[in-house]
Amino acid sequence: MQYMLITYVNQSGWGTLTKAQQEQGMAAYQAYTDALSKAGALVSANRLGMAAEAATVRLDAGKPQVLDGPYADTKEQFGGYFVIDVPNHDAAVSWAARCPAADHGIVEVRPIWPM
Repeated sequence: MQYMLITYVNQSGWGTLTKAQQEQGMAAYQAYTDALSKAGALVSANRLGMAAEAATVRLDAGKPQVLDGPYADTKEQFGGYFVIDVPNHDAAVSWAARCPAADHGIVEVRPIWPM
């Protein structure tokens, strides 16, 4: 069954890290991605640009209304995702607990509905 592991992190914290800390953080995510791939669980993954670069679109009387930034004002922002294929929810939660984002943010585990 496929699950999406959605990472939420405080993006403003990235700029406060030293170059060495940033490299260490990127290495942790690469090691996690490699482990998912080696286990045959990785379907896809990607990180997102900064929330400040986002736009929110909704229709009002059939006309698009575009706002800068994310919809919700939160401490943590949607930073990226991993789509994994694992046997069950417990396995997905286990992988989420290993994600580096769980150490400095939140990892939401959500099943993907089959099409």
